[in-house]
Amino acid sequence: MLCGTIGAFTSSYLHRESGFVRFYVFYAFFTLGMIISSLAGTIETLFFGWELVGLSSALLVAFFQERPAPVRNGIHVWTVYRIADAAFLVAAMALHHLTGEGDFDGLMGTGPWPEGQASLTASQALFIGLLLLVAAAGKSALVPFSGWLPRAMEGPTPSSAIFYGALSVHLGAFLLLRVSPILELSIWLSAAVVAIGLITAVYAAITACVQTDIKSALSFASLTQVGIIVAEIGCGLRYIALIHIIGHACLRTLQLLRAPTLLHDYHTLENAIGTHLQHEPSSWERMIPVRTRNWIYRLALERGYLDSFLNEWIAFPFKQIFQWCDGMERRWTDLLSGGHSRESDDVPPHDQIVEELRP
Repeated sequence: MLCGTIGAFTSSYLHRESGFVRFYVFYAFFTLGMIISSLAGTIETLFFGWELVGLSSALLVAFFQERPAPVRNGIHVWTVYRIADAAFLVAAMALHHLTGEGDFDGLMGTGPWPEGQASLTASQALFIGLLLLVAAAGKSALVPFSGWLPRAMEGPTPSSAIFYGALSVHLGAFLLLRVSPILELSIWLSAAVVAIGLITAVYAAITACVQTDIKSALSFASLTQVGIIVAEIGCGLRYIALIHIIGHACLRTLQLLRAPTLLHDYHTLENAIGTHLQHEPSSWERMIPVRTRNWIYRLALERGYLDSFLNEWIAFPFKQIFQWCDGMERRWTDLLSGGHSRESDDVPPHDQIVEELRP
């Protein structure tokens, strides 16, 4: 229903845009990925749909490819998705190694969802569950992977609505919901899920208050609800979390689609009264000491410094490892071929190419 609504809205919203057909191609891949993920009976099928959703999301973030910012942000989103996908893949391989099968009926028990009993020990469930929690955190922008969410607003409004307001941002929570019998086997795993959910909800609620554009504010408001949903899953409230996902997806889609018209209405109202609309601090804001309030404001304005954290402690170490592996591969190839197998001296390095292409 939501995919059809977005498709009908886009036919008018992106009418006569140069990438009109390209949008629908990417959108079709996204819809296919969501259908496969929702109906998957094995963890491999779920991973395939998971990959389609991630690929289409990153491509639509970089939809306006003639501008450098959307392309840069699309690459950033894809980098975080790669980390989440790697954790998911390792968890799937570990499940196969431990249980010998990939069917959810065999992994999560034969009883009706969510009463099935997973065929794992507590320590195995903790290991697998933590990997799946990392995968869900990356896909749903949970802390510490929340830095990519405002960057994803570079895409068209319809894709922002369906991806980061309705479906894609809930896919990590859906994964935890799908493997919820594993969470019951380890109290530490359930506590970690609840902690990450609550931390994300508090962080997103504070950050949403200082955003200067409506799409970023709505994205962090959406993240607040996703954090609460994850906490509900960790507490064992499976059906409440499922109902929460459905209701929140419908509401946030409506808000994001209404956002452009809402801005126009605000401008009309401000022109009518002759001044900007003022925001009055709430009663709880007045209760916080000024020094503490300034510290919270700075933290929220910098979005928790999560972008710097991702770049320095996650993305950069992976880049160093891959560069080292590439160097070892080149040396090994040169050794086997008895000389330079690649004309590396005639090809400029990647960083030099980027600098030359940068305006």
